[in-house]
Amino acid sequence: MSIQMADLRAQHREIDEEIQAAVDGVFERCQFILGENVVALEHEIARLCGAKYGVAVASGTDAITIALVAVGVGPGDEVVTTPFTFVATTESVVIAGARPVYADIDPETFNIDPTAIHRAVTPKTRAILPVHLYGQCANTEAIMAIAAERGVPVVFDGAQAIGAVRNGRKIGEIGDAVTLSFFPTKNLGGCGDGGMILTNDEAIAAAAKSLRFHGMSESYTYGRVGFCSRLDELQAAILRVKLSKLDIWNERRRRNAALYNEALSGGPVHSPVEDPGNHHIYHQYTVRTPNRETVRAALKDAGVGSAVYYPAPLHVQEAYAFLGYKEGDFPEAERASREVLSIPVHPQISDDQVKRVAEALAGAKKIV
Repeated sequence: MSIQMADLRAQHREIDEEIQAAVDGVFERCQFILGENVVALEHEIARLCGAKYGVAVASGTDAITIALVAVGVGPGDEVVTTPFTFVATTESVVIAGARPVYADIDPETFNIDPTAIHRAVTPKTRAILPVHLYGQCANTEAIMAIAAERGVPVVFDGAQAIGAVRNGRKIGEIGDAVTLSFFPTKNLGGCGDGGMILTNDEAIAAAAKSLRFHGMSESYTYGRVGFCSRLDELQAAILRVKLSKLDIWNERRRRNAALYNEALSGGPVHSPVEDPGNHHIYHQYTVRTPNRETVRAALKDAGVGSAVYYPAPLHVQEAYAFLGYKEGDFPEAERASREVLSIPVHPQISDDQVKRVAEALAGAKKIV
């Protein structure tokens, strides 16, 4: 039997009865939009992540877009971000009417390099948009120092990092806003799309709430052009059940990562670097090797799934050719795209399966 990158069936079996009860409760009340579960989820996740306010929206992509607009990003502005991530970050900047300006990554953590951010900031910069990639925080101290020096807000994309901590600070405590995704395979994933904006700024929270509901300020009164982006009540009810398991699931991920680290010690397949001060929650366990396809083939032969996040950085994608970047502009992001490989680390993987994956990696080490 193959070992998959995610096992949502096994996850669902753990909590089937609780999920069914939560869904039944929603149908009993029949309040499907911005109901009591949405409000409760906003408070619960904000508290978990150390933020004052949570604003639930329809997707992680919408969360980034709305957060950017809420902090003042608009046409003619620039937003400094990373080319090595999921497309939603760049896409959201463009949807907000601004121009993405890329900064290269740290080759050890794969997160955006603060030194590169400093070089990328111009008088047109209206925000900085770093990503907490793979489950660990970017260098928030250095990033926030640059933002303070230049007088620009910071919106962190925390889609892969719910539960992560940086030097004792939760992700919701840092920056002007942080965004989350509840895509099904995330550490906290729904049964469909969903997202949230977290902030400690009352004005940003108020703007985000207005923007998610067509720009409405009060009933049928519109103060701004907005979006239709509300997390539905069914998803919120399901997410509240899963939220109660999140700490346990994140610790399972960390345990699995520790076992992999031991198996990879001293070999040509390099295990992830957990930056000092970070509490990494391993949304992905991402190794790097210049012999990626050989390693991946060995894993496949052993019945082990794997994935490449991400096979090409955003600055060389056809959709964003209009930005004018070319291959060679961001060498660390480009090298990472050639070398990274993610293996199963999800909390539903059994101890025997972890052992099988570790043995497959050990076999791959001999090949390369």
